[in-house]
Amino acid sequence: MRYLVHVLAAASMLAATTAFAADYTLGKLEIEAPWTRATPPGAKAAGGFLIVTNTGGEADRLVSAEAGIAGRVELHTMSMTDGVMKMRHLPEGIDIPAGETVKLAPGGLHVMFMELKEPITQDAPVPVTLTFEKAGQVEVEMTVAPPGAPGPAGQGHKMGGGKN
Repeated sequence: MRYLVHVLAAASMLAATTAFAADYTLGKLEIEAPWTRATPPGAKAAGGFLIVTNTGGEADRLVSAEAGIAGRVELHTMSMTDGVMKMRHLPEGIDIPAGETVKLAPGGLHVMFMELKEPITQDAPVPVTLTFEKAGQVEVEMTVAPPGAPGPAGQGHKMGGGKN
């Protein structure tokens, strides 16, 4: 019985480690929970989401993203205006203020994968290169949630729109 308790404890520690394996650090920036959704065949676009925390004393900015799955990748925001959802390209990027957390989430700030070359499937993570104005570049792997999912499995409590 004692052996079983130790095995279960070790397994849960491994599972906890795996759950945080997708987190990345780039200088004073911490990037958590990068994810996207699976797309149906023929879809031309998809959104990418993540959380960026700037632990430093100087602001930074996410200025671009690249992904082999898309012909073009842009940084966008969505907002409601007079009851109509509007999406807007942010050519200057997304500010990451010093000491703050910025969430890229459905219905708000996000990475927009355009001109998809093939459907995004749940069987393979999506590599994405993020470029920050000051911190530089980092490659992250976005986990793939089912179509329409509000967030990645096990990470739903962290998601939300805008700044935290």
